Parts: sequence; structure tokens; C-alpha cells
Amino acid sequence: MLDTNKLTDHLFRHDSGKMVSVLTKIFGTENLETAEDVVQQTFIDAISIWKLKGIPDNPSAWLFRVAKNKAIDIIRRNKHSLQYDFSDNERKLLTSEYTLATTMETLWKEELVKDDLLRMMFACCHPEISEENQITLILKTLCGFSTAEIAKAFLTSEDTVSKRLYRTKEFFREKKIKLAIPSTEELKSRTDAVLNSIYLLFNEGYNSTNAEQLIREDLIDEAMMLCKLLTENQHTQLPEVFALMALMCFHAARSESRLTSEGEIILLPYQDRSKWNFDLIFSGSEYMNKAAFGNELSTYHIEAAIAFEHCKAESFSKTNWQKILELYELLCRISSSPVTELNKAVAVMEVHGAAEALASLENISDKKKMETFYLYHSLLGEIHSRLHHSVEAKKYFENAARLTQSDAEKKILKEKIIALLN
Repeated sequence: MLDTNKLTDHLFRHDSGKMVSVLTKIFGTENLETAEDVVQQTFIDAISIWKLKGIPDNPSAWLFRVAKNKAIDIIRRNKHSLQYDFSDNERKLLTSEYTLATTMETLWKEELVKDDLLRMMFACCHPEISEENQITLILKTLCGFSTAEIAKAFLTSEDTVSKRLYRTKEFFREKKIKLAIPSTEELKSRTDAVLNSIYLLFNEGYNSTNAEQLIREDLIDEAMMLCKLLTENQHTQLPEVFALMALMCFHAARSESRLTSEGEIILLPYQDRSKWNFDLIFSGSEYMNKAAFGNELSTYHIEAAIAFEHCKAESFSKTNWQKILELYELLCRISSSPVTELNKAVAVMEVHGAAEALASLENISDKKKMETFYLYHSLLGEIHSRLHHSVEAKKYFENAARLTQSDAEKKILKEKIIALLN
């Protein structure tokens, strides 16, 4: 029997963004919370009703119908309220009983829903909103992220995330932003923020904050769906869009080999490469070819090239670590960040050894922020382990285990500590 809670959680990820987008088009960005409240109540209804009556044959259609009916009820109660502005030509039809039902049906057509989702992504990335707030809003409203998941993605606190959301919604209330694809002049900068949000969503699926699930296929699928929307729209077919799609294909292709059937982590040197999805690798290569135009080299191009080096290697021992190191050095030159420098140190360790990798980490930027990042401590543990500094290695592995929420990661870190004693 299907688990109703798990199914509704999956659908929330898959459908909430579409529903919020259409409802925001109906009520206006100044009433974003109305749209979110309708979606939340729709899912509450789904959980209670489906447990009693069973899951419908088309759950998404059921959710859309319930949300649509709730929206109609709100319009009927508030069509003369100053809170809602139905004065534009399209929404004016919602205030008449003669045209309300047919207009609402039109608004929920599949092809229009996709367009609204794309427009909503760009509305969230308005240039007067800071990049952190843009991404936070996309992850919360369109991707169903919890504040805890967003906090992990930003290496910040839940309180900070809540304040960002409040400030951004206040901006929408004051400015009444329209849902639209940005002008040609604005498209590039706004697309950068959208892509960043999609990549954060993908990373949360690829290495989740969820204690019980390291890999969340629903989030990976959602991120790839959002990016695919961008690749299919003539206004957003940019090189970096195709490059990000390629990058996600290369990473997603390795998902099946990363965990045992019991959910335990299999490190890259020990993964069964026959389990890799070679159709996805091929798709990634096609997207990389599509990304090869224009004069700019984005971070996604370089990261995709790194991921492809892993995908094309017949075994871990045959990985071209020198090429990967060169690519990380290029990445650090054009867009340095603590996480990029951390990943570069891994390549340094494989090419030049643990001592060089330790020296590389000594110069990492924003070391204070990295002190709260479990992968920083895990890498330091691995470096000291290779240098036979057992006491230091144990300390860093214990720090990493304390900082991660993942049960699978805690388990493998404990195994590394035990191995130090043998």
C-alpha cells in the first residue's frame, strides 16, 4: 500500500510551485501568502481525505481542482475587497459569475501553468531583491523547501531564513510585481539567480539534510524539471542553462551507485560504475554540446566538465585528477568560494598528496564559516588520516559527525574513526 504521507510530500515538491504560481497570478504577488495558504490547506485536505477514501487515480488533478475551488471561494468573498486587485483585463473576468468558471479553467491549463511557473521564478528574482532573498523565496514558495533545508543550503540559521522571507514578501506587498519574463536587458542577471536556486535545490536532493535520506530523488527530479523548462523556452535558452542541465545529468547519473540497499554510503572509489545511468550521461553530453556557444564561460560549464571527467573514467584509479585539478583552479579564478576551494583541495590531495592538500586548506577563504560545515572537517579528517595523524584525524571526524544531520554520513564517519584504531 502507498504511504499517503510520503505521496503527499512528493506531490508537494512536484506540484506546489505550479499551484503557487497560478494562484499568485490570480491574487497578485502582493497576496503571495494567500496563494501559499491555499496550497497548504489543499495538501492538508489531501492528507485527511485520502487516508479515508484512498488516493485518487490522478492525485495532481485532484489537488489542482481543490485549489481552484478554494480560489473561487476566496474571489466570491473578496471581489469587492481592497486587498485584491482584479482591475486588469484578464483578472476582471474573475469577478463576474458569468465568466468566473471558464476563466478559472483556462488559467489552470497545463501549458499556461508551465509559463506561469517560469514567470514566477523570474518574479522571485527581481533586481531590487538581494540574491540571497531571491533564492530563499524560490526554494520556499516554488520548491516547497523547509526553512531548515534552506538554512543548510546557505550555511546560515533558520531565523535568518525566516527574516529573509518576511522582508521579500513585504517587498512584493509594496511593489505589486507583475509576473512576466524579463526584458532582454535584464534576462541574463535574473537567469543567474534562477539557476543558482535550481542548483541549490538539486544539491539538497543529491546530499540531503534529511536525517533518514541522503539522496532525495523527488528534489533531484524537481530541480531538473525546472531547468528543463528553461531549456525549452526560447527566451531562456542560454549557454549557462544548458550547462547546468548537463551538470545535473552527470551527477544524477551516479545516484544508483552511491548507497547500499540498506541506505549506507558507498564512497566513489568503491562504487559499481555499471549501475551508472549511461542514458543520463549521454543526455548530459548533448546538453554540454548545446552549451558550447557564446563568449562567456560560466561556473556551470566548468563544474559540468569536472563531473564529466568522473563519468567517463572507467575506474577511480583511471580518473584524470590532473585535469580535474586544472578545472578547479580555473573555477577558483573565475568564481572563488570556500566550497570550491574545499573541492579543489580534494583534487590536490589526489594529485600532490595529503600534505599539499593540508597546505591548500590553510589558505581557504572564510574559514570561520567553514568551521560549521561538516565536509570541511571530514576532509581534514581524511587528510590527517593519510598523514598518519590519528589523534587529529579522530578529532576532525568527530566534529564532522556532530555537524551533519545525516544518519548515513554519521555511520561512515564512525567507521573511519574505528579504522584509525586498527
